[in-house]
Amino acid sequence: MASADPKSDLRRALRAKRRALTATEQRRASARLAANLSRMRLFRVSRRIAAYLPNDGEIDPGDILERAWRMKKKVYLPVLSRLRHDRLWFAEASPGMELRPNRFGIPEPVVKASALVRAGELDLVLLPLVAFDERGNRIGMGGGFYDKSLAFLRYRTLLTKPHVIGLAHDFQRVDRLPVDPWDVRLAGVVTDEGVYTARS
Repeated sequence: MASADPKSDLRRALRAKRRALTATEQRRASARLAANLSRMRLFRVSRRIAAYLPNDGEIDPGDILERAWRMKKKVYLPVLSRLRHDRLWFAEASPGMELRPNRFGIPEPVVKASALVRAGELDLVLLPLVAFDERGNRIGMGGGFYDKSLAFLRYRTLLTKPHVIGLAHDFQRVDRLPVDPWDVRLAGVVTDEGVYTARS
């Protein structure tokens, strides 16, 4: 019987594929990703950058975080909203800071609510994904956290920030993805093999 959600089978297959990577393969992919992203002007000029801690085989942006700190950039990590549980806020992160698992088991910075910022205060958001196409469409894990937290970007006319870039293994690229009205389009995707700028 076919899945009622056309994204479900693709999500299941690609999640399994990235979880099957060895630790060595993941480390190599992370290093290549960092090299590709660090060459981008957008990364070099951004001062406030959000990334994530890898989960479920996601490509690890750890090398990028290290580069960002060395370049004196401010690095932020997502934190689930304590009021609206389908939204993300962002907390400034530093090497060795205290982390605590959220309800999904993903570590988050331990900070006061007053220290959290919204996505609109960032220059660059680097987010994980399960699949992407070259038009800037993505499939996430299915919770819609990033789409809801970045929904304001769909209506912007003058806003230029944040720029939103997906990070992925190159094998997560597909020809074309189904798009829902609430999906937030990416400016591009960086993988371990290259950089894809979203095209119409």
